[in-house]
Amino acid sequence: MNKTILRPQSVWHATAALFGGFLLFFLVIGVGMTALHTQYQDRVFPGVNVGRVNVGGETPQGAASLLAEKYAYPQKGTILLQYEDRDWFATPAELGLFFSHNHNAEVAFEYGREGSLGERLLSQIQIMRYGVTLTPRFVIDERVGYQYLSGVAEEINKPAVEASLRLDGLDVVIQPGQIGRKLDIPATLQAVEAQVKSLEDGVVPLVVDEEPPDILDISAEAEFARQILSQSLTLTVPDPAESDPGPWVLEPEILVQMLSIERVSEGDQGTYRIALDPENLEGYLEGVAGKVEQAPRNARMIFNDDTRELDLLEREVVGRRLDIEKTIRAIQEGLKEDRHQIPVVLEYTRPPVTEATTAEELGITELVSQESTYFRFSSAARIQNIKTAAAQFHGIFIAPGETFSMGEQLGDVSLDKGYEEAWIIYGDRTIKGVGGGVCQVSTTLFRTVFFGGYPVVERHPHAYRVKYYEQTAVGYKDRLAGLDATVYFPVVDFKFKNDTDHWLLMETYVNVGAKRLTWKFYSTRVGRTVKWDTSGLTEVKDPPDPIYEKNEDLAKGKIKQVDWSAKGATVTILREVFQDGELAWREYFQTKYMPWAAVCQYGPGTKGMPPEDPDPENPCKPDT
Repeated sequence: MNKTILRPQSVWHATAALFGGFLLFFLVIGVGMTALHTQYQDRVFPGVNVGRVNVGGETPQGAASLLAEKYAYPQKGTILLQYEDRDWFATPAELGLFFSHNHNAEVAFEYGREGSLGERLLSQIQIMRYGVTLTPRFVIDERVGYQYLSGVAEEINKPAVEASLRLDGLDVVIQPGQIGRKLDIPATLQAVEAQVKSLEDGVVPLVVDEEPPDILDISAEAEFARQILSQSLTLTVPDPAESDPGPWVLEPEILVQMLSIERVSEGDQGTYRIALDPENLEGYLEGVAGKVEQAPRNARMIFNDDTRELDLLEREVVGRRLDIEKTIRAIQEGLKEDRHQIPVVLEYTRPPVTEATTAEELGITELVSQESTYFRFSSAARIQNIKTAAAQFHGIFIAPGETFSMGEQLGDVSLDKGYEEAWIIYGDRTIKGVGGGVCQVSTTLFRTVFFGGYPVVERHPHAYRVKYYEQTAVGYKDRLAGLDATVYFPVVDFKFKNDTDHWLLMETYVNVGAKRLTWKFYSTRVGRTVKWDTSGLTEVKDPPDPIYEKNEDLAKGKIKQVDWSAKGATVTILREVFQDGELAWREYFQTKYMPWAAVCQYGPGTKGMPPEDPDPENPCKPDT
């Protein structure tokens, strides 16, 4: 192997040669740079480009003019803004894009002249060897773009409008809803900036936010309202019989006053609820209820003493009540189905005693109490009233534990019910009134209850002694005084209680020929007996002097007695009720009869009236 050995002299010569080369290189560069600066002292260095535009060798002013010509995009470009079928044309400059040709020319001129000596040297070497391309500097002023888009927004933006519905007479008027929209300017500006930075014309879709109202379309609701008002609403009793009330017809003019248009929320959306107002319907149906409703009524029967079964007199009446709440629902649902004839909803109640009920089921096996009163010397009108009133109780059942009200069963005492005018006690007078004789019926019931051993709940005696109620089959008995009862419902009533475990059947029989009213109770004996006694008439008071009245309606010489005298007295009746031989309870019935004056009326000018010395036996006899 050959080895080269460097001598000291050789190293020195090599180092001197290298240094000389570097010195020569920098000398050449320095000469070149000096020449470059001298030649392009007031011009852009050669090889400098701004984008695609070569501005090398140009003065700053020349470069600016050249750039202004080549970069006219902000003023001459076109940006198409679009929303649905509408267009807006704008230049990039109108949207905020600006290009300063002077500034860009100044940047090009300064390239290679700025920085430290080393930086300038490297920049100039790059220019001389490769050239340089500077990026055009554009400026986007968002305030300008925002202002332009604000003008566009005025054409686009509109508020959300909720659909509404109202009534104009029978017409249903709707206000259509409107979807709100609003230009999103910040989002649209971002899209615009992306487009103009490309320095090319283009299309930018506008960013628009839509805001639908809670209620946009109410055409279905409006149609339903028109449907409700299109014809009358007819309410009927289900499967009506000939005697049933109705139908009830609500004309459209009435329905429109009941129609309710209510805005409601369903989830996140709103809507309008169309219906007949429940409160208005309820008020109307309350009037219907009184015509539809009927109380359940037991079948009427009598006990056949031969067969020991019940014979039907009158079938039961099934009770019914208008269910207003369910009827309102039925009406609302029916209207939704475009039905305008709707049955009301009834709640039915079957009475406990029907035509199929047997005596055994009711515990009715025998006659348990029977009493009769007599009404000899009664007028035809009084007898008619006794027959009419007694018929209201024939075949009536009383349930175990029930308190029976005579007044409630008797009902209305009027001419329309078959009653006639007869003598009645009114205040401190006996006058002609509708229903005179009804107290014959109440007295007979009281005695049947009294001697049957049933509890008396309410009883009122007459104001004075009535001879009818002291009659027997053959005459009169003072012992019967204090065993009467009067009824003037609803002020005065007679009530008693069936305190047994068996049903009680009442039967009434009027024998006009015998002038007798008989009341019967059928049930099952429970081992009950009654003992009674009377104090008789005590504290007897003579009647007041007769009363004489001039009656302008009577002819001269005509005399008429309108009331009869009666002595006052106090009577106390003792009743003891025994159960299986043991005393169950003892009670007293005290009656205080007022003394009663005779009343005589006479025509004007009747001679000897009023008499100066009345005849006690004939107080209406004039003086002779």
